[in-house]
Amino acid sequence: MSTQATRTYTDLNPSPRLLLGPGPSMVHPRVLRAMATPPVGHLDPDFLVIMNEIQELLRMVFETTNQLTIPISGTGSAGMEAALCNFIEPGDPILICVNGYFGERMVDMAGRYGAKVHRIDAEWGDVFSASQVEEALRSSKAKIVAIVHAETSTGALQPLEEIAEVAHKHGALLLVDAVTSLGGLPVAVDRVGIDICYSGSQKCLSCPPGLAPITVSPRAEEALRARRSPVANWYLDLTMVQKYWGAERSYHHTAPINMNYALREALRLVAEEGLEARFERHRRNARMLWEGLEELGLTLHVPESRRLPTLTTVRVPDGVDEAAVRRRLLEEYNIEIAGGLGALKGKIWRIGLMGHSSRPENVLTLLGALKWIL
Repeated sequence: MSTQATRTYTDLNPSPRLLLGPGPSMVHPRVLRAMATPPVGHLDPDFLVIMNEIQELLRMVFETTNQLTIPISGTGSAGMEAALCNFIEPGDPILICVNGYFGERMVDMAGRYGAKVHRIDAEWGDVFSASQVEEALRSSKAKIVAIVHAETSTGALQPLEEIAEVAHKHGALLLVDAVTSLGGLPVAVDRVGIDICYSGSQKCLSCPPGLAPITVSPRAEEALRARRSPVANWYLDLTMVQKYWGAERSYHHTAPINMNYALREALRLVAEEGLEARFERHRRNARMLWEGLEELGLTLHVPESRRLPTLTTVRVPDGVDEAAVRRRLLEEYNIEIAGGLGALKGKIWRIGLMGHSSRPENVLTLLGALKWIL
């Protein structure tokens, strides 16, 4: 008989936080109820119908007709890795546009898969012009141009249309990180001409973290089929995963059933609200936040012309303890915001108004708390 004392565990009862950081965002009660639905098998006929519905709804929010549009079983970083590992073979040149933390992460991942990485850099908070990308493409002859649409670390929104034109003119695929934009502002995959685009479930879609929507254009699918070597990541190999989500329904891995329930309900909420109405809600509440922060005498890090409506970065005033303000917001008001990453660590706060978190009452609550603390 074991002599080890039996430990008593308390009930699961985390504090009721108001999530206004860079993710996760608040989850709609309907999504939480969907998660409590009893699971079925990952090849159950009822679940196969749900899979089809999820794909149809994802095409709606990506604004695409791409056949290969699925949720990767994993967080947004798994989406990033899937987008890179499936289209990189050892020695392939890739051009990565780095103006924040997640551009740096793409550089790291691409290097691990043996890509010949070319990078162009911009200040954290700036964006890239099509001419910068074209100049780099002339020398790199890159197979892929990778860029972040909504840089979570800086709050900058990257225009994509002209960069897509330049990439295609030079025969490159355009790979886009839409983790902090999908469902909160237009991504418009088909209209823009994005070849590979991934996101995460936990931001503007307001689903818990755990799934990474991805969509692949026919042009990129052709490149995937033309690979000379196997995809280096077995779990994220789209040549196999698409057979589970496609007509074959071949077993690849056990899908997270309840997370897919949640994503389906979150996407249904997007469809019910309508994309344009949802985008306008995010813009309206962001403007309310920006004006309120400026009335408090605070300076926003990114100029309005390239500012994200889903993630706002605020410069920490001189003499203010950045971490202490966040700690007081959390401990005294149950409000979560985030600090800076990388080059902006200790210099900014990051405030997310994404999905179910993007509501005027949340803006007023945060502004009131900040006014009292500051």
